[in-house]
Parts: sequence; structure tokens; C-alpha cells
Amino acid sequence: MMNVALEVFTYVAICAGAFFFLAGTVGLLRFPDTLTRLHALTKADNLGLGLIVLGLLPHVDGVLNGLKLIVIWLLVLLSGADAGQLIARAARRAMRREAPHRDDHAGTAGPRGNAVDPAANVSGQP
Repeated sequence: MMNVALEVFTYVAICAGAFFFLAGTVGLLRFPDTLTRLHALTKADNLGLGLIVLGLLPHVDGVLNGLKLIVIWLLVLLSGADAGQLIARAARRAMRREAPHRDDHAGTAGPRGNAVDPAANVSGQP
């Protein structure tokens, strides 16, 4: 009975991990800009890999091999966070270069204006 429970746990954890990998891929393909794509991908991949490692742990031969799986997962977490940070920083710098430079706050939305035309009056009154 315990063996069946471990098999079910393994299948559920690995399928859940695969689902999060799939969700991260969909986010990568569907989200509009680099930062939201990066956020979806890194969060989903970290959780997906953690669930897959958790599902594989009951089938590992010995504690040392289980620790190896956990260390690999931790290394992927750290490297994914670092790579995500570097990519996000480069994307932010690229967005700053593409944005028009303004001396004042022209173009910002006020209580009755809009971002396209700050002089526009929403109520239509002069």
C-alpha cells in the first residue's frame, strides 16, 4: 500500500511540475513585454523543477543521491535568479534608451488629463 502511495505521489508531483513548465512556456509566448515574460518563466520554472525533484526523491537510491538532486535544484534556483536579474537589467536599460527624453512631466496623466494629451479635458468643458 505504501509503494502505491509513493507512486501516486511521484506521478502527481511530476505532472504538477510539468504543468508549471508548460504554464511558464505559455507565459513566455503570450505576455507582451520582456519583464512580464521573464517573471512568468522564472517563477514557473523554479516551481516546476522543485516539484519534479520532490517527485523523484522517493525513488532515489540512498541519501547522497537525494542530496545531489536537492543541490542541483538549489543551484538552478540561484543561477535562474541571477540570469533573470541580468536579463531584466539589460531590458530596462534598452527600454530607457528607446523612451523619449523629457525635461518636465509633460505627458503624464493628471486628475482630468490623459497621458497622450495632457491639455485634454475629460469632461469636455473649456
